[in-house]
Amino acid sequence: MRTRTIRFTIIALHVPLNQWLVLGLVSASARRILKRNNDGLSKKLFGSIITAENDDRTDESLLLSSRLDGLDAPTVWHEFSPLAQEFRSVNLGQGFPDWNPPDFVIEAMRKSTDPSYGRNANQYARSYAHMPLATVLAEEYSQKWNRRDIDPATQIATGSGVTNVLYCALQGLIEPGDEVLLMEPAFDIYSSQVKMAGGICVYCPLRPDLTKSRASDVFTLDMDELESKITPRTKVLILNTPHNPTGKMFSLQELQQLVRIVLDHPNLIVISDEVYEHIVFDEETEPHLSIANIDNGVLWDRTLTLSSSGKTFSCTGWKVGWAVGPAHLVKAVSAVQKWVNFSSATPTQDAIAQCLVLAREPYQGFENYYVWLAAEYKRKRGLLMTALQKAGMNSIVPPGGFFIVADTSEIDFPYDDIAKQHSDAMPTSPMPRDWAMSRWMTQQVGVTAIPPSAFYSPPNVHLAKDTLRFAFCKGDDTILEAEKRFRTFFSQ
Repeated sequence: MRTRTIRFTIIALHVPLNQWLVLGLVSASARRILKRNNDGLSKKLFGSIITAENDDRTDESLLLSSRLDGLDAPTVWHEFSPLAQEFRSVNLGQGFPDWNPPDFVIEAMRKSTDPSYGRNANQYARSYAHMPLATVLAEEYSQKWNRRDIDPATQIATGSGVTNVLYCALQGLIEPGDEVLLMEPAFDIYSSQVKMAGGICVYCPLRPDLTKSRASDVFTLDMDELESKITPRTKVLILNTPHNPTGKMFSLQELQQLVRIVLDHPNLIVISDEVYEHIVFDEETEPHLSIANIDNGVLWDRTLTLSSSGKTFSCTGWKVGWAVGPAHLVKAVSAVQKWVNFSSATPTQDAIAQCLVLAREPYQGFENYYVWLAAEYKRKRGLLMTALQKAGMNSIVPPGGFFIVADTSEIDFPYDDIAKQHSDAMPTSPMPRDWAMSRWMTQQVGVTAIPPSAFYSPPNVHLAKDTLRFAFCKGDDTILEAEKRFRTFFSQ
């Protein structure tokens, strides 16, 4: 039997154990050990030496809250970014642009921080949101959703990117034991934040059909399967459209079906992540639609819509995200935010407020900046699809976002040899095929992708085995270099 000795230094003398527990001065791990090793909560502590039996965690991890169990492990990003650097690989993995924001975006930031422009954006903003940004957002969403009642003071909240907004929303909405429904593949931050809020993740996969070519057709949601996973404890459904990593756009018919399901479960709230809303390639046949506005906004009172500026304006480091919705749900974000970092950075919020207005104007010969943005990403999508063809991969064509999931089933590689390599981040053992292929491609071909199994729960990892995710939010030279390496390697 393994034992471990842990020493607690108690500053105060003769403090009853129950007071230490109530005050939260003992970590969750220590509380479990103390309760197991002390007969009564009134026992006094003075430099006590506690022995914990059968605890397999390291001494350092025993200091961490149990909320972080499993969340302090390496992630797919910790593995493949350093691996790409080690092998000088073209990194088409992580999704951020490798160019600077447009000039009008940089100029907006300069105006926000220069006192001579009188924008007063160098001090704290409101906890809810910087009012100039909230006002512009309320105008935009009121117009595109045909609503005239969005209140910038109470129905808009901002955060340090959508990651922060989602964290606040889940902390404000989830009780320990509540269930959150995730559609897989799902961005890995979703499940981690649910767990940190004390929630339980329930997964429903998008079932892939690789005989089709367009992402919205390849990745389909079985509505009956989804509804079967809803229980009296289900509190939140997280929707992502355009979808990461697949690029799928949820259609009007799909969203209407989801609306009916949610209406049948009165306690269910929808959080809709729409950060790629402006990177849409065919507005005529596959437009971006918000579930909050479907069927005349019947779900408005039960939906938080999230979006951000980072993807739209190529400034992911500015970290400006927001939530739009009814006041009682937006309050879940702002009530947590004021106790986390009080408010988001005022200069970046103020700059984005200017950018949202400027983006409506003609740009580079296009009707406006958003039209130019979609056209530019559509062109880059074509470059990457051509590159992937050189490696014998079929692109699952995304109608939105800036990722392509490619079908790798025709590529033969030494899986058994690669799978023997050690990986602390892989989701299951043995190493999934897509994970092994991404390692092999990085090391031997010189191009790095992200294995989509990183976005699945262990029971559904097998659904990703014949796919890889590539990002085309990269400079033309980067994508063309990847094409060159694919052509050189696979023509041998």
